[in-house]
Amino acid sequence: MRGDCVTAEARTSKADSRRGFFYALAAYGLWGFLPLYFKPMEHVPAAEMVVHRIIWSVPVALIVIGAQGRLGELLSLFRDRKIFTMMFITALLITINWAIYVWAIGINKTSEAALGYYINPLITVMLGYALQGERLSRLQAVAVGIACLAVLIRTVFGGVFPWIALTLAVSFAAYGYLRKTVPVGPTQGFLMEVVILFPFGFGYLIWLISIGENHFTLVSIEGPLLMFAGVVTAAPLILYAFGAKLLRLATLGLMQYIAPSIIFAISFLVFGEQMDFWQGLTFVMIWSALILYTWSMFRGGEA
Repeated sequence: MRGDCVTAEARTSKADSRRGFFYALAAYGLWGFLPLYFKPMEHVPAAEMVVHRIIWSVPVALIVIGAQGRLGELLSLFRDRKIFTMMFITALLITINWAIYVWAIGINKTSEAALGYYINPLITVMLGYALQGERLSRLQAVAVGIACLAVLIRTVFGGVFPWIALTLAVSFAAYGYLRKTVPVGPTQGFLMEVVILFPFGFGYLIWLISIGENHFTLVSIEGPLLMFAGVVTAAPLILYAFGAKLLRLATLGLMQYIAPSIIFAISFLVFGEQMDFWQGLTFVMIWSALILYTWSMFRGGEA
């Protein structure tokens, strides 16, 4: 009887891990193609774009959580001082990440943004080791070693201190760790973050309107595109939050190579940024690490 219960729990755990894997896969895929949305909007200052990401994410998140029938849970979450404080911190972290990312694309540093998300999984894995006692199998350790070497090669031979990349990496790794540890559901957490940020964003937008520097208008394509920022912001973050709740930090960390690989390819294939030998080598090594890690994960029946 006990053996049957253990087997059922194991099957449930595997099913949850597989669901988490595909949630995260969808999130990273969407994030990978985000530069194709932001590049045509590069004339909009990064701060203003972030404001629209915040404002228009609120109705999107409300629709999602309303469909789940969980709107009633929000009030109690806002009343919990500890949860509110943690969500305020995650909101600040994701705002920093959004601002640097949009700004980097606008100044033709998309490849450096990609480097940031290459580095980010390494920091995520280190957080898993240091704070949650997670361990890797031998094959997974080899995959992490290859990825570390790839990032080191890219950083050293790039010739420039990658502060944009490091800011993106640290802010998002810290965000992912805190979101995983806060006892708040994925959609409720995201809605809390954008609701916390909304007064600041709305106030800034009113100020832009008052000085005549607002780009939002419904009489041109610019208005609907800025409103669409809510969808492109909310969808991957909600999917990511679902995946983060169901996956180990180490697994989540290695999967994060998907988005920067897409971003990196877009930077030189679409935006015309230059790729040298070392960048190409990094790309190949990181994808090799991702393939090795994913294969070892499924071979061992874990995620």
